[in-house]
This record gives sequence, structure tokens and C-alpha cells, in this order.
Amino acid sequence: MPENTAPDDTATPDGMFLYGVVNASPDSLNTDSVVDGPEQAVARATRLLAEGANGLDVGGQGSTDAATVVPWEAEWERLREVLPALAALRVPMSVDTWRPEVLRRALQSGATVINAADGMQSEAMWQVATEFDVPIVVPFLSGPNPRAMEMVRRDPVEAIVEFFDERLRDADRYGLRDRCVLDPGTGFAPSNWPWEERYLYQKQVYGNLAAMRVFGLPLYIALPWKETAQHDELLEIVIRNRPEFGRVHYPAKVRAFERRLAAE
Repeated sequence: MPENTAPDDTATPDGMFLYGVVNASPDSLNTDSVVDGPEQAVARATRLLAEGANGLDVGGQGSTDAATVVPWEAEWERLREVLPALAALRVPMSVDTWRPEVLRRALQSGATVINAADGMQSEAMWQVATEFDVPIVVPFLSGPNPRAMEMVRRDPVEAIVEFFDERLRDADRYGLRDRCVLDPGTGFAPSNWPWEERYLYQKQVYGNLAAMRVFGLPLYIALPWKETAQHDELLEIVIRNRPEFGRVHYPAKVRAFERRLAAE
């Protein structure tokens, strides 16, 4: 993964590498992350970096069930001016998309990491990835597949490991396994479950991140950000399990948790 080149005075030496979220889509559930145009994007990015982020994660299409799906041309139009403006900050920058047309243009415009919102389940995404020497974040996606959802309910960790095994077999066909970073996909999943069930699901996954080390690849977590005791508990579990990378809306809070836990 890229080195930490961000002006980060608050990160602990052994803390996670944090990608601060900049959403060029209006559909984000976290409205603080939404920007409209390059000036707002740079202002938010500057604040994220000052608060402890090391890089940026930028998206132009919401990936929640509530998001309105727009054509790829509209997604790209949201990113077209934002990405070069953020690239001028000279920090690692991932692009969150599932569309190869957007991905290729984003990487040509300064993005340095692929955050594959489709879980790298399409050949076209792998083909674009071969054209650029950049890391690839591969999120777990159970999707509507009944078998996958049955596995998730029975043993989410087993389901996630099986998914990663399949995706890494795909990566091997393109010679890209060593560039992959594994994301258990807990940011919104399972999206159609009540929160109490999702909380228990995420607690089980976060408490068993070590099982995903079987592949010898770095881990990337979409960090809990809501202000509740349960979300704080989940955040603490993640930090104690020491993943290499996190996707974050409020980096100062994560850095404060890291410092507190390191002092124990």
C-alpha cells in the first residue's frame, strides 16, 4: 500500500492507516461527508487530514440500498473535477466504484487505490486493475444470493473467508493477489437486517478478524461512525484487532480511541 504521506500529527506510530471519506454523491447516510464540487471536496479533505486521516476515499455513486443508481456517465461527472483537485493534495486516494468505465478514468485522474464496490466480481474490473500498478480493496458482498445469506446467518466468518478465497482465485488469474487488501464488508451489511442483528453480526466478524489473516493479506475496515454505545464498542473491537487500514468519517475520534487503548 502507499506510504503515509499525509500531514498527520495525530496518528499514533502503530495506528491504522486511515482513508477519510469524501462523498461526491448526495446519497451518503453520513451527510457530513457529502461535497458538491472540487472546492467543498478540498475543504473536507483538508479537515480530514488535519484530524488524523492519512489518505482519502472518494466516491460518486452511493452504495446503500437507499441510493439512487445513476448512469456511469453521471457518476463520473461528479468525480471529474473533484479527483484532480484532491490529487493535488498529494496523499493516497482510493476511488469507490463498481464501474470499470469510472475506475479507469479515476485512476487516470489521480486515484491511487481501487476500492471495488462490487467486491471485484466482474472480469471488467480485474481487467482495468491490470492496467494500473495500484492496490485493490476487495470487500465481501453477500448480495441477494440465498445460499450466501444462509451462510452469513450460520457463520459469517466462514462465508467471508470463502468469498475471499474465490475472489483471490480470480486475482491469481490476473497475477494480482499480492495487490489485494481484504475488507469484510461490514459497513452496511447485512443491510436488510434490523440494527440489533447487524450489531451482533458485526461484533462476531470484528472479533474474528484473525481468521481472515489466513491469506496473508492486509485488512481494511469501514469503521463504525455513529454516536452510540454499540458503535463505540464495535470501533474498540476493531482497533484492538489491529487491521492495517480503515475507512473513516471522523478520524479524530478514531485517533483518540487508539491513544486511549495504547495507554492501557
